[in-house]
Amino acid sequence: MGRFVARRLLQMIPVFLGTTTLIFFMVRVLPGDPVAAMWGDKAPDPAQVAAFKHRMGLDKSMIQQYVDYMANLFTGNFGQTMAGRKVIDVIGEALPVTVRLALLAFAIELVLGVAIGLIAGLKRGKSVDKGTLLFTLLLISIPVPVLGFIFQNIFATNLGWVTPTVQDSMNLGQLLLPAVVLGSLSLAYVARLTRTSIVENVKSDYMRTAVAKGLPKRKVIGTHLLRNSMIPVITFLGTDLGALMGGAIVTEGIFNVKGVGNALYHAINLKEGATVSGFVVVLVLVFLAASLIVDLLYAVLDPRIRYA
Repeated sequence: MGRFVARRLLQMIPVFLGTTTLIFFMVRVLPGDPVAAMWGDKAPDPAQVAAFKHRMGLDKSMIQQYVDYMANLFTGNFGQTMAGRKVIDVIGEALPVTVRLALLAFAIELVLGVAIGLIAGLKRGKSVDKGTLLFTLLLISIPVPVLGFIFQNIFATNLGWVTPTVQDSMNLGQLLLPAVVLGSLSLAYVARLTRTSIVENVKSDYMRTAVAKGLPKRKVIGTHLLRNSMIPVITFLGTDLGALMGGAIVTEGIFNVKGVGNALYHAINLKEGATVSGFVVVLVLVFLAASLIVDLLYAVLDPRIRYA
């Protein structure tokens, strides 16, 4: 197992370096001058602009900026915003909010998605199965912004069960509705993947052997059927956790959640290259960590992978 983990960790190094390099240059070749934009409609003073660029290191060549950025990155220095704030402080404020929102959405899609898919797979062809396919198709068909406004109007404005916008990001009750909206699309995919995998495995040889041995139905389903059926689901869930954190811009905008998506949106509008790169670096690390966890779970669920 140790060599298995070490091999995966080594594979992450070029992925991290390549992604970070790509994002660094893509952000900085965007059209427009973020420094001149700080003066708004007023004509900027060339001397002040030159002094500001020198202080921020923007008067250097692109290659030199990249070398300095990577050297600072490995010491924990993510740079500064145009307003003079440390990027690490901006990330420290926004990241915990999005982590709570993403984990809540992840828990909802995992528990409900697997449960719905399991029931539908075991009841293949019956009304429960057909209803599940229709329900998940409906969730997939409705865009997240539309679903967000629908839920906001029904549960907040009309029923008054929750607040229309999030006032306290530490309150999980206020984050519940945004989490449901954020995880709705993934919930539909998890339910469909689980249902398909259950249908494929329920008639396999090892299932017939388990039933022939007289094992309890709960053990047959939980130990044999569900464990083997979760491998494709875990593949999706592993990549989805990072996607939930990076793709929360729309959801956070609808419910006024001050998280990563909100901060990234403003940073992109202001062409804050250091801020955008800092957030992307963190998200890349989340994706890599999730990928490693998925690999380890593969080894737990399927001993053939562990011993390979």
